Amino acid sequence: MKTPVYDFLTQYAAQDPVRMHMPGHKGRLGAPMLQQAAELDLTEISDADSLFEASGILAESEANAASLYGTAYTFYSCAGSTLCIQTMLLLMKQEGRAVIAARNVHRAFLNACVLLDLTVQWVYPRESDGILSGTYAPEDFEAVLEQLHRPACIYVTSPDYLGHMADIAALAEVCRKYHAKLLVDNAHGAHLAFLPWQCHPIQLGADYCCDSAHKMLSGLTGTAYLHVRSDIDTDAQRVRDAMAMFASTSPSYLMLASLDWCNRELASPLFREQLSEVIEYVQTLKCHFSPRYVFVDGDPLHLTIDAAASGCTGTELAAYLKENGIIAEYADLYHVVLLCSAGSTKEDFCRLQQALEQFTPKQPPVTEKYALPHPEIVCGIREAALAPQETIPVEESFSRICAAVKVPCPPAVPIVLSGERIDQNCISVCKGYGISEINVVQ
Repeated sequence: MKTPVYDFLTQYAAQDPVRMHMPGHKGRLGAPMLQQAAELDLTEISDADSLFEASGILAESEANAASLYGTAYTFYSCAGSTLCIQTMLLLMKQEGRAVIAARNVHRAFLNACVLLDLTVQWVYPRESDGILSGTYAPEDFEAVLEQLHRPACIYVTSPDYLGHMADIAALAEVCRKYHAKLLVDNAHGAHLAFLPWQCHPIQLGADYCCDSAHKMLSGLTGTAYLHVRSDIDTDAQRVRDAMAMFASTSPSYLMLASLDWCNRELASPLFREQLSEVIEYVQTLKCHFSPRYVFVDGDPLHLTIDAAASGCTGTELAAYLKENGIIAEYADLYHVVLLCSAGSTKEDFCRLQQALEQFTPKQPPVTEKYALPHPEIVCGIREAALAPQETIPVEESFSRICAAVKVPCPPAVPIVLSGERIDQNCISVCKGYGISEINVVQ
């Protein structure tokens, strides 16, 4: 597959032109280790195209991505899946749609609700695995749709932070029944379109979907795709205009070139072979350690250890792995999340297996997992988030109205939301996840 953006940048740098344009480093200044990157770091110049009015090399590259994912359109983001989430919600607001969302959203979703002044109707999981993951029933979303008398959309995160995957096909069927739109935060699932079975949200019927190219693929950090399903009536320029509402007018062409190169990798049979090989490594490791370690089911590239069920704490296990040169994606008392990709090697898994073999827990497991609280909604998300506020210890926040929770990223799943009244359960869960301060409305 052609790489028009990458080829343009490399050819431009090879010419060694006199750069009388931005950026100011002119391909010469900056940190020595980043010198090669600086030579390829351009902005909108003649023939380089313009991301939100793309008609040249960027349009060609995005069309290549769309062909790979089987979409009507695939758009590039240099502001991660956050920009894609903002764009999807703006499009829904422009259509006058009510927003129904699974509760375990990323904080980027809530920030978008603040910016767009959106009201959200929340659906809670039937079963929870801490605050990060749970099982959501399509009929619970349908029950909300039945009560509405206006256009709506459903928003879910799949895979979630632990790798659990929602029933996208069933949710898509519910949406078709009620003429609703299905939006999926698939930030951790860009690879799913290239597995032997259909499991990418677009393949399963989602209308819009965001994929982070840097989480599970080879894109530079901050790169992402926004996908639009092929059989819905959406104007491409309308999507571009919505993205431009939030994005920088100077997107990084270095990042765009990495997305362009990513297309070449995805189009190669070698990529699918690598994915299959890594999935086999993951399954072999799981079988080897069963039942000593309990693993969370879901995306095959999420290697998530249920520490509580494995007789240890996730924080102790992650610290031990770090001492042995293995850096986890995330850990709390209850889980350790290890992310694999086509870039993972047999040697990586050998080192991981050796470390897991030698681990002996010294701390008792914390077997009681917290579920997402159901606090009282007092006012709108935007009203609370933009109100005068103060930061106080979590222990002193009982009955106060939440302005914003200082949830670290990862995992960035809020425990109590802006506009909700903080109850004792909220306080207990915050403390359980190591959150000591909270912003409240004054």
